[in-house]
Amino acid sequence: MSDITVPVLVVGGGGCGLTTSILLSEHGIDHHLVERHTGTSHLPKAHYLNQRTMEVLRQVGVADSIYAVGTPPKNMGKTRWVTSLGGDGELDGRTLYTLESFGGGRLESEYAVDSPCPSSNYPQIRLEPLLREHAEKRAPDSIHFGRELVSFQQDDNGIHAVVLNRDTQETYTVHAQYMVAADGGKTVGPELGVTMEGPTGILDMVSTHFTADLSQYWEDDVLITWLLNPEGAGSWSSGAMAAMGPTWGKHSEEFVIHFTFRPDDPARFDEDAIVPRIRELLKLPDLEMTIHKVSHWILEGVLADKYQVGRVFLAGDAAHRHPPTTGLGLNTAIQDAHNLVWKLAAVIKGDAAPALLDTYEPERRLVGMRNVDWAMFTFLNHMVIDAGLGLIPGQPLEAQVQVFRDYFSDTPMGETRRARAAEVISTQRTEFQAHDLEIGFAYRDGALVPDGTEAPPRDAMGGTYYPTTRPGHRLPHAWLEHEGRQISTHDLTGNNAHFVLITAADGAAWSDAARLANDKFGIQIKVTQIGAGTDYTDPTGRWSELRQIDDTGAILVRPDNHVAWRSTGTAADPADELTRALGTVLAR
Repeated sequence: MSDITVPVLVVGGGGCGLTTSILLSEHGIDHHLVERHTGTSHLPKAHYLNQRTMEVLRQVGVADSIYAVGTPPKNMGKTRWVTSLGGDGELDGRTLYTLESFGGGRLESEYAVDSPCPSSNYPQIRLEPLLREHAEKRAPDSIHFGRELVSFQQDDNGIHAVVLNRDTQETYTVHAQYMVAADGGKTVGPELGVTMEGPTGILDMVSTHFTADLSQYWEDDVLITWLLNPEGAGSWSSGAMAAMGPTWGKHSEEFVIHFTFRPDDPARFDEDAIVPRIRELLKLPDLEMTIHKVSHWILEGVLADKYQVGRVFLAGDAAHRHPPTTGLGLNTAIQDAHNLVWKLAAVIKGDAAPALLDTYEPERRLVGMRNVDWAMFTFLNHMVIDAGLGLIPGQPLEAQVQVFRDYFSDTPMGETRRARAAEVISTQRTEFQAHDLEIGFAYRDGALVPDGTEAPPRDAMGGTYYPTTRPGHRLPHAWLEHEGRQISTHDLTGNNAHFVLITAADGAAWSDAARLANDKFGIQIKVTQIGAGTDYTDPTGRWSELRQIDDTGAILVRPDNHVAWRSTGTAADPADELTRALGTVLAR
C-alpha cells in the first residue's frame, strides 16, 4: 500500500474510535482509522448508554438503529438485590431490595422532560459491529481492521505514522495533520510519556459471558441483579449479573456475571472453577450453561495527566479508565469524541485557529476526573451496602447465615434491619439514578465566553438535574413545533455541523448580527427565532421557562449542543458583541 496523506489518523476501532469516524464523516473530514484486531470486541464489556450519549448518536442518525435492537425501557427500569436466583433453602431466592433505575418507573417522566432521548442498553459486543457498519457506510475506504500502529512521530507539519498490515505484513506511512488515540492507552499514551494517575491493581475482576435459560428466575423489568448471600459474603464476592439479550426481559438468552478475586488469589485463573462457582452463587447446581468467554480485568480508577500532546489527542480509555459502576466508561468516551471532532473539523476547514484544539483538554479532563471519581465511589459504595446488611469481612459462615436470618425474621429487629438496609441500599441511586451526572456536566473554561452568572446548584448525590442556558452547559431540551412537526432544541444544530444563534420573536437585531459574523468568519451560523409568529413555536411554553433570556436576548450554541455564549437581553451593538464572542470561541 502506498503512503497516504489524510487530515486525521484515528488509532483504535472500539466504541470511541468508531464514533470519532462517524462524527468526522458527518463533518466531511477525510480520515484513516486503524485497529490492530481483525474484528470488533468479543467481550460484552460496556452496555448502558445514557441519555447524553444517545443524544450524541441521535444527532448523527445512529440512535434509532440502537433503539431498534437495544433493551426496551420496560425491560431495564429496575435493579434488584437477591440472595440467589434458585435454591430451596430458607434463605434462597429471596429479594432484598429493588431500586428504580435508568429512568424507569417513577423516574420516567423526569428523564423524559429533560432529553429527547431515553437511555438505552446494548452490549458492546453487539454495539461495536453496529457502529462499524455506520462508520463504513459513511467512509467505506477509511476503516481498516487488522492494521497496527508500529511507530509515529510528530513535527510542525503533522503526524507521520508507520502502520503494519497484519495480514500482508507490509507497512506503510500515514501523514496526518492530527491523530486521535482511541487505543485504550495501549500504545500512543505511553509512547508520549502520558502518565495515568490514580489507584490501580485494586481487585482482579472476573467477567463471564454465558448463555442459559433463566426465564423462570429473571424478572421482566430488571436489567441488573445483584447477588448477596452468606456464601458470597459481600456484593462483589457474590456477584452482579446483567441481561445481555438479544431477546430482552425474562427471556434474555445471554448474561454476564462479574465477581472479584483478590489480585494475589491463585484461584483467579482457574477457569475450570468458574462454572461451579457461578452455579453455587445462583443456587442452580444443574444449570445448563454455554460459556462464551471468561475475561479478567484489574480494577482501577486512573486519569491521564494530559489529554493532548502536540497534535495528538487522547480519548476514551486512553484518557480515563474506571470501574463499570454507573456505566461511565463508554459513555464518557463517546462524549470525548463529540467534544473533539467539531473542533478538529473547524480547524481543518480553516474556520477556527489551531488554538481551538487547546480547549479539548480543559473541557474534557475535568469531566473525566469527575467520572473516574464517581465510578470508584459507586463501586466502593456496594461495600457500604454489605455493612448496612450487617455483613462483616472475615465472619464465619454461621455468622453470615445468621445475618440473613435476622434480616428476614418477622421480629421488631428484623423490621429494623430491613429499614436500615433500605436506607443504605437507596444510596446506590448514585449509580442507578445519576441523572444530573449523566446530562448535567458543564465546561468551566474552554471554547466559551463566561457571562459572570452563578452556576445552578448541583445535587451532591448526582440525581437532580437543573437545566440552564449558562455558557458551558448543555443546551436544555424542549420540544418545539416547526413546519407542522415536533423537533427538539437539540435538532437545531443539525448533524453536529454548525453553530446556532437562538433568539426570541423580537430578535431581528441578532439576525443582522449573525449575517455580519458569517461574513467576517466565513462560517455558517443558523439563526433560529423561537416564539409566536416565527417558524419555530413553543407550544408547551417549556422553552420560555428554560431559556433564561428575555425577548431581546440571544444564545449561541456550539455544534456539540453546549452553549458558547449568551446575552440575556439586548446589546448596544449586537454585531460587535456577537462577533467578539464568536472570535473568542474560534480562537480568532
